[in-house]
Amino acid sequence: MTSSHSLDRLGVQFDDGNLVANAGLILPATLAQNLGLEELYRHHVRLGDAPGRPNAGIKAMTLISSALAGGDCIDDADVLRSGTTEAVLGHELRAPSTLGTYLRSFCWGDVRSLDAVSRVALSRAWAAGAGPAGNTLTIDVDSSICETYGLAKEGGSRFTYNHVRGYHPMLAVAEGQVLAARLRGGPAHTGRGARSFLAETFARVAEAGYTGSLVLRADSGFYNHHVVNACERKGVRFSVTTKMSPGLQRTIAAIPEEAWVAIPYFLEGAAVAETTYTPFAQTLGKKKAKARRLIVRRVPPTPGSQLALYVEYSYHAFITNRTGDLVALEADHRAHAVVEATIRERGPAKIRPKRTVGR
Repeated sequence: MTSSHSLDRLGVQFDDGNLVANAGLILPATLAQNLGLEELYRHHVRLGDAPGRPNAGIKAMTLISSALAGGDCIDDADVLRSGTTEAVLGHELRAPSTLGTYLRSFCWGDVRSLDAVSRVALSRAWAAGAGPAGNTLTIDVDSSICETYGLAKEGGSRFTYNHVRGYHPMLAVAEGQVLAARLRGGPAHTGRGARSFLAETFARVAEAGYTGSLVLRADSGFYNHHVVNACERKGVRFSVTTKMSPGLQRTIAAIPEEAWVAIPYFLEGAAVAETTYTPFAQTLGKKKAKARRLIVRRVPPTPGSQLALYVEYSYHAFITNRTGDLVALEADHRAHAVVEATIRERGPAKIRPKRTVGR
C-alpha cells in the first residue's frame, strides 16, 4: 500500500466541519513513506522466534501513528482502525493485542536494533533537506522520565528519582530534532552511559553528512570527566553546568568584585564573571585533572525567597572549552533549558500496557 502524496508543497487544510484532528497524520505519514521507515524496521528489527516477530515494520508504524495521534497506551491504537485510515497512512494497521505481543517480544539487543533504524532515518531526512544549516551545530543532552503502570515491566517497575515508576531515557537534541535516544531503567543516574551515548551521537551526526563544528550543552547531571573526555576525543566544544562543592565555592568567592559584568536578566542585579577551575581533581588526581574555563552567573534572590544566612546571591557555574565573550557564552549556555520543551513535545511517547491487563 503506497500513499499517492509527495513531499512537494504538501499541506493539510481543515475546510470541513466534519473533519477530525487526526487527519493531520497525512503529513508525517507521507514523510515516513519517503524516508522508507517501514522498510527500515522490517530490515533491522529481527525478533528471532518471539511470538511478535512477524510484520515488524507494520506494527512499528502503527505504534508511531498512534503516538502522533495522542495515544498514551496500547489500547489507544485502536482508534486508527476507524474508517479508511489505512489509505491515509499508506500502511496496514494492527490491533492493540497484536501490538502488545510485539512490544513484549523485545529484549535488549532488539531495542538496540531500533537505534540502527533511527540512525539511517536521520541520514535520509538530512539528505532530503532537513539537515542543520550553518557552520556550528549545538547539541543539547538531557534525560526525561516516562511514567509506566504495572509491576511487570522490565526496567520500568522501579521508582525514578522523582518517585514515580517508569523509565529514565537519555536524549540528544539539536535544532528541535531528537538526534538520538537511549532507554534506561527508572533508577538510572542521569549521566549513566553518557560517554558511549555521546560517542554514538557524534558518529550519527557525521554519518548524516554534517561537516561543521559541534557544541555540546549539558546540565549538572552530566558533570563528569567521561562527558568531557567524550567531547575532547571528537573535537567537540562543550559547556557543562558544575555541581556546587566546597572547592568550587571557594573559587567563586575569590573572584574580585570588579570582574563581575552586569547582564540582561529578569532579576535586576544579575552578573557574570569568569575564572579558572580544575574539576574532577578528586576523581582523576591532581596530575591528570586539567584546569578549565569557569563562567559563573550570580543572581539576587527572587522576591519572597530566602537564601542562607549572610548570602546575598545564588551562583550558577559551568565549565567550558569554548572561546569567546563570557556574556554571550553564558547566555548561550542558559538557552540549554529549551531542550526540556523539545523533549516534552518530541520525546518518547508514554505507551502503556492495556488498562485491563495487570502487566
